[in-house]
Amino acid sequence: MKVAIASDHRGVSYKEEVIQYLKEKKYEVLDCSPVNTPTDDYPDFAFKVCEAVVSKEAEIGILVCRTGIGMSIAANKVKGIRCAKVDSVEDAILCRNDNGANVMSFNYTKDMNEIKQMIDAFISAEVMNDERHRRRVNKIMQYEENHA
Repeated sequence: MKVAIASDHRGVSYKEEVIQYLKEKKYEVLDCSPVNTPTDDYPDFAFKVCEAVVSKEAEIGILVCRTGIGMSIAANKVKGIRCAKVDSVEDAILCRNDNGANVMSFNYTKDMNEIKQMIDAFISAEVMNDERHRRRVNKIMQYEENHA
């Protein structure tokens, strides 16, 4: 599996630790924010990760910023992306299982062990294994197709 990842300038140390963790688990990693500066703009990096996911260059994306919210908002502007701001292992499982999320975002105020658990849960969760979830996500995708 290939994972696209990016952070804003404040999340670099978290991103680097996540990259190392993913590589130890034998995942390929695409760093979409290899250079960060204090004046960088997180939407630029969110768009790069999401474009990699939409183009199938990566299977999933991970975004890191102070709150996880800004990256998630930017990500969800990319057609074909369903990004969830994840705060727990349960969130990580449910956003994949119920919503077919293909990108997760998190804030860098969390403990790194908790972040690793959320990433593991996100990667290993079943994607929409229930017809009602597929039906709901299809409605979102159809709306996006017709109105975005």
